[in-house]
Amino acid sequence: MKLAASNSSSFKIASSEPNVNGQLIQRLKLLLKPADRRIAVVCIGTDRSTGDALGPLVGTSLSRHQHEQFDVYGTLESPVHAMNLEETLHRINHVSHPPFVIGIDACLGQVSSVGCIQVGEGPVRPGAGVNKQLPPVGDIHITGIVNVGGFMEYFVLQNTRLHLVMSMSDIIAFSLYQAIAASTSAHLPALDV
Repeated sequence: MKLAASNSSSFKIASSEPNVNGQLIQRLKLLLKPADRRIAVVCIGTDRSTGDALGPLVGTSLSRHQHEQFDVYGTLESPVHAMNLEETLHRINHVSHPPFVIGIDACLGQVSSVGCIQVGEGPVRPGAGVNKQLPPVGDIHITGIVNVGGFMEYFVLQNTRLHLVMSMSDIIAFSLYQAIAASTSAHLPALDV
């Protein structure tokens, strides 16, 4: 979980926006540059906090499908969080052909941005919203602004609406799956969210 930042290379869209999936798919297709590299989707967060469950919910949706184009790290059953993030990144990056990494995490932001999804180049910085020093994750990142930041972050995350987090996770999982299928020219089976 991180605090939302305004980055000029970042794309932000409200999850309630008409054709949010189509717009996210198009943006992700521009950013996906696996160049014959396998894709690793690292979904950061925990199922012990409603607001921080965005990543594991996305990971769980993606992991229900057999796929040759990408690997998923971080699900509700086996989350990637502060306690195992470095170990997970070590496992991902110390293979003969390091993958193209997509970091997914929840974040806190301004009240006007709650419910927005951000996509951008560069890594996500997990833990920044709760003042944790964790390694950055990803060649690109996807974040969902789940609640307001700036005060009592742990309490805010615990009191985040599950409906919002689940809705955003469905959008992210569907859009990412479709973008990977399009950018790898793969014929992936339809994603059931």
